[in-house]
Amino acid sequence: MDVQTLTYTIVGMTFALYIVIAIWSRAGSTKEFYVAGGGVHPIVNGMATAADWMSAASFISLAGIVSFVGYDGSVYIMGWTGGYVLLALLMAPYLRKFGKFTVPDFVGDRYYSQTARTVAVICALVVSFTYIAGQMRGTGVVFSRFLEVDIDTGVYIGMAVVFFYSVLGGMKGITYTQVAQYCVMIFAFMVPAIFLSIMMTGHVFPQIGFGSELLDAAGNNSGVYLLDKLDGLSTQLGFAEYTVGTKDTIDVFFICGALMFGTAGLPHVIVRFFTVPRVKDARTSAGWTLVFIAILYTTIPALAAFSRVNMIETINGPEGKGVSHAEAPSWINSWEKTGLIAWDDKNGDGKMYYAKGEANEMKIDRDIIVLATPEIANLPAWVIALIAAGGLAAALSTSAGLLLVISTSVSHDLLKKNMMPDISDKRELLYARMAAGVGVLIAGYFGVNPPGFVAAVVAIAFGLAASSLFPAITMGIFSKKMNKEGAISGMAAGLLFSIAYIVYFKFVNPAGNISENWLFGISPEGIGLVGMCLNFIVAIIVCRMTAPVPQDVQDMVEAIRFPKGSGEASDH
Repeated sequence: MDVQTLTYTIVGMTFALYIVIAIWSRAGSTKEFYVAGGGVHPIVNGMATAADWMSAASFISLAGIVSFVGYDGSVYIMGWTGGYVLLALLMAPYLRKFGKFTVPDFVGDRYYSQTARTVAVICALVVSFTYIAGQMRGTGVVFSRFLEVDIDTGVYIGMAVVFFYSVLGGMKGITYTQVAQYCVMIFAFMVPAIFLSIMMTGHVFPQIGFGSELLDAAGNNSGVYLLDKLDGLSTQLGFAEYTVGTKDTIDVFFICGALMFGTAGLPHVIVRFFTVPRVKDARTSAGWTLVFIAILYTTIPALAAFSRVNMIETINGPEGKGVSHAEAPSWINSWEKTGLIAWDDKNGDGKMYYAKGEANEMKIDRDIIVLATPEIANLPAWVIALIAAGGLAAALSTSAGLLLVISTSVSHDLLKKNMMPDISDKRELLYARMAAGVGVLIAGYFGVNPPGFVAAVVAIAFGLAASSLFPAITMGIFSKKMNKEGAISGMAAGLLFSIAYIVYFKFVNPAGNISENWLFGISPEGIGLVGMCLNFIVAIIVCRMTAPVPQDVQDMVEAIRFPKGSGEASDH
């Protein structure tokens, strides 16, 4: 069976599975739609949270970044994993103890203000739409290659699928769908990584192969370590050594911080801890999520390194002098059709050559590296089809979670809690599904017109979460004295500052998006940490100049931090 047929078969089977699960677990009430009824088992919730959190940026783009930039790409791995630890230990149990449906719900009640709730809704929507743009772009990249359609058409197909099961099933349907998606995703990622590790180093575990010697043609240890080989290839082609960082330390620090604190402020991840029955289950669920995340994240550096070696040697040939384009490997011809790989024969010799600077003749989109790896390494056709299904699972799982945040922010936090307090449960559910439908259309637009490659777009979303929601949530839990005026002012200041900085360098003056022009050398991906600090400073100053927090709210905050007891998630 050829690759195309296998891809249609495996992807079609996974899509059918997602839709069957959505129909089986269809939400019949707002509680099932928002928090899956509040009765999800911690292990199940841990797996669903891992799928929700490990988006197309993790599955498709992160290994591509590490593969292309080497050591500098580790900032994304450190930031995202460190942020989840922060969320799991510092915030998840307390938010579950509060027992609300959404992050704006928590902010509105904790800061005893509808204005605070509305500002939190705006923050959640900005973060979610920015994040979902990257997921829809990832969907388009997968479809464009494996279903032989253009990227825009791929985005539209993804929109239709995610709309069906997220709108029909709500959080209940999404939770069980994401369990299936995690299984597809992790299997699809690990299989080619294990194949490559065995083929190149003789080790089954990619994590061990990453630090091992490469095998020679006879299958014996060559005496050359994988990373030494990469350092040599990189310097030979004009790149920096693979294992040496080139980014400014200050920018690395701020990107890492923005990703960490942004993770702890992501509304679609936080809401996951409202779906388990008890506070204890929230902690257990967080622990299982870390285990499920670690499987993929410890494999990414190894897969990136294997793929980098194979890609360079495939394009430049074993002697490093280039390969005739007329005799190019099939994977190059396949990806050229998508426009994500392009060849410019600068010297007219008919040979492809990949290097840095003027000598380079290859334009390669870094988002393709994971998807193209099985083809580059000549792995079996079923592995190529499997990784297509995994990439789609990663993009669609997070898209569904983000759509739920968008729909609940509109129907529950804006309408039910603000503008239309007397609407019925059935009516609220209808508005939630309508909001999800509008959200899909807007997300599709940003997927067709993204502001950058997948991981960069997602990094910006994390920065916006760090600068807007994280301080309000943290102070809401750990400070009895933070009042509504301070929280509102802080969220507004942090969000507006970060948006202005990002929009200027990404859209208004993209040519100026270089380190020499950045504030203190901080890139748009890292500016969220500055916005977060500004949020804290503004909030504290305004708090000290305005009325104190009512005593009953202070008592409520104190009660959140007690270790025992929890109310079930409710809208009361």
